[in-house]
Amino acid sequence: MASFRELLKATRAEIREVDTAEGERRLADGALLLDVREPDEYDQGAISGSVHIPRGQLESNIENRVSDHDREIVVMCAGGVRSAFAARTLTDLGYTNVVSMDGGFNKWKDEARDWARPKSLTPEQRNRYQRHLLLPEVGEEGQLKLLNARVLLLGAGGLGSPAAMYLAAAGVGTIGIVDMDVVDDSNLQRQILHNVDRVGHRKVDSAKQTLTLLNPETNVVTFDTRLGADNILEILGQGWDVVIDGADNFPSRYILNDASVKLGIPVVHGSIFRFEGQVTVFDPKNGPTYRDMLPEPPPAEFAPSCAEAGVLGVLPGIVGTIEALEAIKIILGLGDVLRGRLLAFDALEMSFREYKLRIDPENEVTWANRDRIEIVELDGLCMPHMAGH
Repeated sequence: MASFRELLKATRAEIREVDTAEGERRLADGALLLDVREPDEYDQGAISGSVHIPRGQLESNIENRVSDHDREIVVMCAGGVRSAFAARTLTDLGYTNVVSMDGGFNKWKDEARDWARPKSLTPEQRNRYQRHLLLPEVGEEGQLKLLNARVLLLGAGGLGSPAAMYLAAAGVGTIGIVDMDVVDDSNLQRQILHNVDRVGHRKVDSAKQTLTLLNPETNVVTFDTRLGADNILEILGQGWDVVIDGADNFPSRYILNDASVKLGIPVVHGSIFRFEGQVTVFDPKNGPTYRDMLPEPPPAEFAPSCAEAGVLGVLPGIVGTIEALEAIKIILGLGDVLRGRLLAFDALEMSFREYKLRIDPENEVTWANRDRIEIVELDGLCMPHMAGH
């Protein structure tokens, strides 16, 4: 039987070790820091940006948290012993670019390198979000991201209602809602944020009341106003991570597109009509936008509103919930969002179809041209408005 010292010596002979200075350099160059200390150690201090998986959970969790087996990984524990064994385990699991940081966090801290005491969930939050915490892809780190996230919803109607409720339930820390309408009896067939007691009330006030009752921790910011060229940059410029588009008219969608492109904010777009719905993600920095999909609106006679053509009440619940899901994925950096993909849903067929969206080379309202974008009220054909044209 080999002693612990012999086993550690043999392990260190099979792995690569670096000192704290080299570890810091690798992290600055983009390497991933994997902290394998116990939760109580991690709560006392950690290095910003690290991925925390306790050593005893490494084998079962690592591939859910780090799927790229060729990613450069610096493994750290308190002193360099557990990280050495963890580095060997990662190598056995097929990770090809792994080093252990000799001296670990204790030496890092003694050398006055940057670290901080990480934020952690309260016992009440751990209980409320325990189903999220059980998902390795979310965990405490992901839940903290949600609690710090800011999502703006355009509309507190059919799409905004389910999106807002699921975002609040998931623990999104700040939800903004833009709507200038009042609750009407005809809304209640699909707009589940509201109820009969609030008919005649401002929609944003009704929405805030519902969301606060659902999750008192969520800060609901209301904008009881018409979204226009005179206020959209001010509203969108308040640090939102993502915007959910629940607008029901073309002018609002084009103004939202141009402002979000100028500010570089991703938009989760949803639309509904009769028994059909569509969802996609417009990411101005990394993919096509609304003007790439629809350079100009169709004639009015080909674009009746839901008030004119009707909509099955449950349909916006499905589409709005998918919008909330895509927003959460964007916040968490999770999965494959609908960037460059249009998901079409037909309720009568109960079918989903996917269509590719591509960047239009003739579209000038782009992130690269953001300094030239002018936000103006859109009339006529809603053509792009660029400075210098």
